[in-house]
Amino acid sequence: MYDDLANWWHLISAPEDYAEEAAFFLQIISDAGLAHPTTLLELGSGGGNNATHLKGTFASVTLTDLSSEMLEVSRQINPECSHIQGDMRSMRLDRLYDVVFVHDAIDYMTTLDDLEKAIATAFIHCKPGGLALFVPDHVSETFEPSTDHGGHDSADRSIRYLEWSYDPDGNDTMYTVEYVYILREGNNPVRVEHEQHICGLFHREEWLRLIEKVGFRAEVIRDNYKRDIFLVRKP
Repeated sequence: MYDDLANWWHLISAPEDYAEEAAFFLQIISDAGLAHPTTLLELGSGGGNNATHLKGTFASVTLTDLSSEMLEVSRQINPECSHIQGDMRSMRLDRLYDVVFVHDAIDYMTTLDDLEKAIATAFIHCKPGGLALFVPDHVSETFEPSTDHGGHDSADRSIRYLEWSYDPDGNDTMYTVEYVYILREGNNPVRVEHEQHICGLFHREEWLRLIEKVGFRAEVIRDNYKRDIFLVRKP
């Protein structure tokens, strides 16, 4: 999804599909009472879908991702934003931001050590008095097996996908997501691709412990998708 199929991303997941969710995030930031935030750092920004809706609120937006292919996709719709390739566990930009945002890319932290490193990166890049927003798809207490599907059409190609999430071992810190893609280009034969993603799954209290360990102060907000969102502040 993030390399060979990256140039299909906006047909897999269209920017307009993120409008409602991004508006909710902006409302959280506004309600937090942060005075005149002007700079935003997104860790794990992917194809830039969230950024298309967030960037209008900030004077400067920096988007980072591990995948150079996904950053190139993001540049097509967010040319005014800065794009930097790097790993959220180890990235150091020597700059501070009013807001650090981490959407579902945080799900790829599959151990507590990885998760702590990603949270520490957010802390290091957050201004004193600033805030960070972590948006994992699941915590252990809310995880349920699920299926989803979607996809979009363009003038010359189309894609449909099936997504299946399940937890094969309730004793570890991971769950599995299977993706099946059906791709059609012009009059060429339809082709099918499959890949498996391994994602992290941690208890709410483990999240809070690591957030406080690195120096943040945390608040948990439940959204309309029944997710635990961690709104954290840097003293």
